[in-house]
Amino acid sequence: MKPDFHGVYPAMTTQFRPDHSLDLDATADHIERMIGSGVHGLVMLGSLGENVALNREEKLQVLRCALEVAKGRVPVISGVAEYGWHQAIDYVAAAERAGVHGFMLMPAMVYHADREEAHAHFMNVARSTDLPFIAYNNPIGYHVDLTPEDFKVLSDQSNIVAIKESSGDTRRFTQLANAVGDRYVLMAGVDDLALECTILGAKGWIAGMALAYPDENAALWDLMMGGNWEEARDLYRWFSPLLRLDIGRKFVQQIKLAIQLRGMGSETVRPPRLPLSKEERAHVHMVLEEAEARRAMVGALSR
Repeated sequence: MKPDFHGVYPAMTTQFRPDHSLDLDATADHIERMIGSGVHGLVMLGSLGENVALNREEKLQVLRCALEVAKGRVPVISGVAEYGWHQAIDYVAAAERAGVHGFMLMPAMVYHADREEAHAHFMNVARSTDLPFIAYNNPIGYHVDLTPEDFKVLSDQSNIVAIKESSGDTRRFTQLANAVGDRYVLMAGVDDLALECTILGAKGWIAGMALAYPDENAALWDLMMGGNWEEARDLYRWFSPLLRLDIGRKFVQQIKLAIQLRGMGSETVRPPRLPLSKEERAHVHMVLEEAEARRAMVGALSR
């Protein structure tokens, strides 16, 4: 199965038991729920999947679980978050043997690469396989910024086919279009900028809060893709406070708590992350409660 990276690709969480061991049954249940909502692919082991908190065998177990549940209905993509390109190439080979359909590649973890080093990382890992890659640009989280000029350089590597743009600057979508045309599939990577990014050319969305609100997320995507902008704006305004839970240092804990409150999984995270404080939990509860109180006011949600 060859992914084209158009549509909604949720960044799936990895579910854990209270003792922090993998809960593959709960992970499988949530994957099935997301596929049932109409997502177009799955991104496993990204930031929300707590990639760097898992060892190699655990990562492969999660991938095998996703592939078994998906059964070819949607492509399964693996995040790649290793300390350097040698380790990343080794992981890519193992994940390819497991059967994944593509990768989302992050910069080298821990080390803050300069431009030449970032180019080498992305090019060398992509050259190690024929499978397609999403290049993940998140300078806020990973302190390496891939600019439109950098993507001109990376365009020589044909299997880097998409960009998850998470700089937080929506001007990047226009700058990328001006710099590289339609060479890459552009994907929204910041939940509460999804509508703006779609207007500016995003054809895909690596979504976070879709994990707790899959049907609402699907409705928003369909409205945007259909050009129904008035209804899309109405739904987006309702959704926006929820989508903002996908940003900030505690975004993994916040989304996992939202998933739990919606009856789709557990809030348990693995160290070094700790559970939310009482005040932080109260904020997530308030956001969800206020969203439910306003639900009837949104036409797209009352059909």
